[in-house]
Amino acid sequence: MKTITILGNNSGRNAGDNAILGNLLHDFSLECSNILFKIPTINTQFIRKEFGDYNVLPIGMMPWNFAIRNLGWPLYRAMTKTDMVLITDNILFDRKLNNPLVNNLKSISLFSGLCKKKGIPIVFYNSSIGPINSAAGAKALQKVLDASPLVITRDKHTKKLIEDLCLRHPEIIVNADSALNTQAPSNSRIKEIIEHETLFKAPGGTIGLNVNAYIDNWNQTGTLSRNDFCKLIAATADRLIESLDVDILFTVTQIMDIKITQECVQNIRNKDRIGVLDNRKYSYQELAALLGMVEVHAGLRTHTLIFCAAQGTPMISINAYPKSVAFLETIGMGKWNIDLKTLTSESLTEIIKRAYEQRGSLRQHILEAVEPEMEKARKSVRLTLDLLK
Repeated sequence: MKTITILGNNSGRNAGDNAILGNLLHDFSLECSNILFKIPTINTQFIRKEFGDYNVLPIGMMPWNFAIRNLGWPLYRAMTKTDMVLITDNILFDRKLNNPLVNNLKSISLFSGLCKKKGIPIVFYNSSIGPINSAAGAKALQKVLDASPLVITRDKHTKKLIEDLCLRHPEIIVNADSALNTQAPSNSRIKEIIEHETLFKAPGGTIGLNVNAYIDNWNQTGTLSRNDFCKLIAATADRLIESLDVDILFTVTQIMDIKITQECVQNIRNKDRIGVLDNRKYSYQELAALLGMVEVHAGLRTHTLIFCAAQGTPMISINAYPKSVAFLETIGMGKWNIDLKTLTSESLTEIIKRAYEQRGSLRQHILEAVEPEMEKARKSVRLTLDLLK
């Protein structure tokens, strides 16, 4: 039996990260059953509960496991006692590079040399990279790339970043995020949620919003205060409700965003027209399916945009991460984004209204654009297995 170590944000707190892991395991299971997946995590119980149907071995990353989150004995063992290491999602950046509570890049780079020496390939699996803004960050990334015979990224921006930094690298293949292949639950389950939460009752339909605790781009810190941002989102919601006769559905895919979502809702006048769904209560499959039922969605978290794309829902990126813009460009929706530095209630309302008016044609465009991206995500499994064999 072969062993693959999966590195990512696998704590269970983020529905997008859960979708990456769940779809990765599902896609691999369709091609090969003789693999044990080692999954470093701060929440071993979550991995067993949610993904126990697959051949998984959760590896604890807590202090009693001799780890300081991303640094320590568990990561060393997971990377050096395996047949392959997969790096997923967007965990390689140089923000707080020397803080293992936040940063993965430094810790992974420390053990990459041993992987290379032992012939353990490190594969970038439908991942994104960046930002990398320091020489130390670029040096750490180079160490990881030196142990990698294959880079499969989910966006062109990552390829360009590696090339612009003039780093040595193997072949770079641009495929797609495995979360695009998220399967919706049964119709009966979705109907049950809709009735329980009293959703989708407004004459004009429902518009989705998503906010997160990082209200500014890493490179534009201080653009908006938290209070001003919440008031801006609230004013936008009221404008949309009153002009389009719609309801508003806030979708929370990261537990840390619940508080700021509540702060936004507190500032809204039309509270009776507001719904809130979060990933403490609902799975990533359920959230994705419900996002498929809104008319238009505008959000900061990249995976709310990916879930929308998987369901054909027109989406707008409120740009907090480079990977969000990169994803929209991949599916031909590059113009449907708005930067935080130019964000106002008026500008956000205007772009949402434009998407709402064009939602029929946008939905058709998205469904056509996403279908080949879904196949690209599946293709990554076969490329990886060829290397493993």
